[in-house]
Amino acid sequence: MRRKITMAVLILVSIILQSTVCQMIAIASIKPNLLIILTVSFGLMRGRRDGMLTGFFCGLLTDIFFESVLGFNAFIYMWVGYFSGYFYRIFYDDDIKTPLLLISVSDVAYGVVQYGFRFLLRGRIDFFYYLGRVILPEMFYTLILTILCYRILYAVNRKLSLSDKGVDNFV
Repeated sequence: MRRKITMAVLILVSIILQSTVCQMIAIASIKPNLLIILTVSFGLMRGRRDGMLTGFFCGLLTDIFFESVLGFNAFIYMWVGYFSGYFYRIFYDDDIKTPLLLISVSDVAYGVVQYGFRFLLRGRIDFFYYLGRVILPEMFYTLILTILCYRILYAVNRKLSLSDKGVDNFV
């Protein structure tokens, strides 16, 4: 029960930060994707199921608050969480290279899918312009934020894992 409440709070805090702080620190209308960081991190640390559920709820809240089509982002984030959960078994606690790589690949994949369904289907076919002006800058900006946020998410996950095992106090 503690894990569910904590995850709900993390998702709500992330969506609030995404809509407020990330909007304020946007550079040339490019903002980091905090929800990708959360989804990939928990998929990587907890496995496919938790990554998929985290992604679904992150995407659903994004759809509810920011988009006109309900379920589009929920579907994308759900798949991002599911595929990042495949790396759960090869995840090393002290290594940040795997999360950085997964988050960058996931952010680029998210951007490509967004481009495909929002622009390409409407006849805007200048993919390389969109790649250079939106997708890659957002990926780099998200990676910078990942370096700052990942350890916090890792500590929260570690605390939840220890409390699941019955160990209440940890240093």
